Formats: sequence, C-alpha cells, structure tokens
Amino acid sequence: MENVKEIIEKAWEDSSLRANSETKAAIEYVVEQVDKGLLRTAQPNEDGSWTVNDWVKKAIVMYFPIRQMEVQEVGIFEYHDKMKLKSNYASLGVRVVPPAVARYGAFIAKGVILMPSYVNIGAYVDAGTMVDTWATVGSCAQIGKDVHLSGGVGIGGVLEPPQAAPVIIEDGAFIGSRCIVVEGARVGKRAVLGAGVTITGSSKIIDVTGPEPIEYIGFVPENSVVIPGGFMKKFPAGEYNVPCALIIGKRKESTDLKTSLNQALRENNVAI
Repeated sequence: MENVKEIIEKAWEDSSLRANSETKAAIEYVVEQVDKGLLRTAQPNEDGSWTVNDWVKKAIVMYFPIRQMEVQEVGIFEYHDKMKLKSNYASLGVRVVPPAVARYGAFIAKGVILMPSYVNIGAYVDAGTMVDTWATVGSCAQIGKDVHLSGGVGIGGVLEPPQAAPVIIEDGAFIGSRCIVVEGARVGKRAVLGAGVTITGSSKIIDVTGPEPIEYIGFVPENSVVIPGGFMKKFPAGEYNVPCALIIGKRKESTDLKTSLNQALRENNVAI
C-alpha cells in the first residue's frame, strides 16, 4: 500500500504521470478498495479523533479524468456518466429501494437500507444505517453504524482540497428531516438533530442546558438533542438574528436507545 500511496502522491504533483499505466492501475486499485470498505477517506482513532487520508481523496479526484463517458441503462432509466453504479446488492446484504442510486467507489455495509436516495463516491455507510427518502450522502462522507438519515437530509461532500475533513456522522445518531450537515461538521455518537437543523464547519452549537451556555463550533457532542436556534449579532447596518443550533437535552445511555430517543423528543418537544 505504501507503494500505491507513493504513486498517487507523485501523480498528484506531476499531472503528466497520470497517463501512465502504472498510475492508472494505482488509482483504480484505490477506488476499488474504497468501494469494498478496505480503505477510507477518513478513519476513526482510538481517542475519538479522526484522521483524513488525503492521498485516498487525491486518487478519487484523479479517477474522474481517466474515466470515459458512457451510457448506462438500468431498467427504464438511462444515465450518461463517467462513473459506474454499485451493483451486487443482494450479495452485499443491502436493501435498495428504487430509484435509489449509489456510485461505484462508495462503501455500503451489510444491513444498510437505501430508500430512494443518493450516495456519492468515497462515502462510507456503515452497518444497520437507514438512508431515507431523498436523503443524500455526499462524496467521502463518513456515516456510522445504526444511523438514521431522515427524509430529505443533506450530508455534504468534499473532495477538494484533499486535506479537508469530510462530514462525519457517528454511530447511532438520528438526523431529523431536512437537516443539513456540511463543511466537515461532525455529529457525535447517538446525537439527535431535530428537523431543519443546519450544521456547518463554522456553525455555533450552544449547550443551553446549564446555568451558562457552552459553545461548540461545527461539532455536536455525543447524546446531544439539538434544535434550530438563533442569536443576535451586530453588523454595520444593524443587529440581526443569526442561525445557530441549540443543545437542549441529552439522550440517556442508561435506557434502550429507541426509548431514550422518544423520551428526549417528548421532553424537549423536538420535531423529527
């Protein structure tokens, strides 16, 4: 793998190398490994942090130019693209409801359910997760185990710059209807985002459960129950309300997750 990484890095710096058969083979190998879940564009560390594998993202970026446009027919649907679609869902143990689409180069684990939705190249969707109707999982996004992405959720993608962190949704999180999570934002384990919450890499997430507010930027801590909020900010033209997200409670770990989720939603009057 170190040899493959070296080939990718050299081709990234010198575009003339990308026409070489050795470089093409390395790029295709990396994308194949990402498709199988054996390589990831970002991976968790034991301390809870994440490491971005920028060389893997570079390989994905360089994969597009070496591909040719072609027509693909899937039943009554016709596509014209450079990228193959994923296949062999039955052998992978993945349920796919028409017209859900996942691109080759995205890993989708056993037990995942794809309602009519979209998963882009480089994404990692772990076991037991539900990608609900019209939800999108952007390029290189990392979705944990037993996550629920509700209807219309938008999980942003990132390929360039290669060192940029992808969106990360950790195990057991519940992302409510029409939520948007983009720009490398991270949602911790078992967190709940109420309907319509927007989290960006620079969003303020304010814990208002105690006597003093605690502020996070682009990160939702574990077990947090979050709703849309706002705060007043002064501009040259006056004072205006600016969106933020508010942590209004915690999802209890001591009880069954589904029971805990329902209790948290009822207690805090959160729509999903």
